Amino acid sequence: QEVFPIDPERNTEPRMIQALELMNKLTPKPIIIANHPSRSAEKGQQYGLDDPAELRKWNDTAPEVSVGMAGAPGHQASTLNSDNTTRPQQFRGAYDQLPTMGGFDPMTARLGGFWDSMLGEGRHWWITANSDSHVHYTEGGSDFWPGEFSKTYVYAEKSYDAILEGIRSGRVFVTTGDLISLLDVSVQFGSNTAQIGGSLSVSSGSDIEITIKLKDPEKNNHHKENPSVERVDLITGKVSGLGLNPNNDRNPSTHVLNRFYQDNWSVKDEYKTMTYNLKNVTDNLYLRARGTNTTQLEPEPDPPGENPWTDLWFYSNPIFIQVQ
Repeated sequence: QEVFPIDPERNTEPRMIQALELMNKLTPKPIIIANHPSRSAEKGQQYGLDDPAELRKWNDTAPEVSVGMAGAPGHQASTLNSDNTTRPQQFRGAYDQLPTMGGFDPMTARLGGFWDSMLGEGRHWWITANSDSHVHYTEGGSDFWPGEFSKTYVYAEKSYDAILEGIRSGRVFVTTGDLISLLDVSVQFGSNTAQIGGSLSVSSGSDIEITIKLKDPEKNNHHKENPSVERVDLITGKVSGLGLNPNNDRNPSTHVLNRFYQDNWSVKDEYKTMTYNLKNVTDNLYLRARGTNTTQLEPEPDPPGENPWTDLWFYSNPIFIQVQ
């Protein structure tokens, strides 16, 4: 609820820090997710109201409260008319000045970009997806119903507290268009295993085995289509610790470790499983997975009027590898 009369001094970064300091003292602690972080960027600019330095300050102030951002923003139906024809001048997510990339915010989608810079500092900075549903596109709005297009999956017991803790711990993957309905990423070293959102300690010079298992459901999504996974990417980057530049938005060590196609995974019913052996691990690092129904090797800026159902992606949150 907005205060009335409006007080501009409440809408400042120092007030946000005060609020985070207060929330950090609460029991239980709430969760803050930065919503559509790049949407306020002006034409020709990389960032708007939320820049890397501000988000780092949020996370520094309350790392168990300010835990991440919306990787895939809402309003994904903004390019659709009520009859499902497209609106050629509109952009997905209402990102008019800085387009989404495969439906995901550029702060998430750019390989080696802002999200990877946060992970490269060892920050537990997770991504989610939401619908931001105000008015459905068939009723004159720009939105899908919650879960109609974007979904956030949380590994948790079915209770409010457990789901919040699952989000706080990064046990989350996100997908659009029901491209997948299950994603399990695990890393094994000896008898020890870590999964999405977790950490694994390994001996320097050791080998680790990464397994990605997903469910590509054999049923139609809400657009009455059954998209299939074209490719899965395993991504890694070095974890070098906190940096000196709060505005850093690059992690040059980030790269695609392996690309998996249908010849590289095994299939059983609706499940696809793929493995990768990473040898001689000597640096702290993180691993994450993404996939798509497209042939784009990297998510490209979404053109105006794009039908969101044609350009689908999923992302996992990372697993951290700590070398002893």
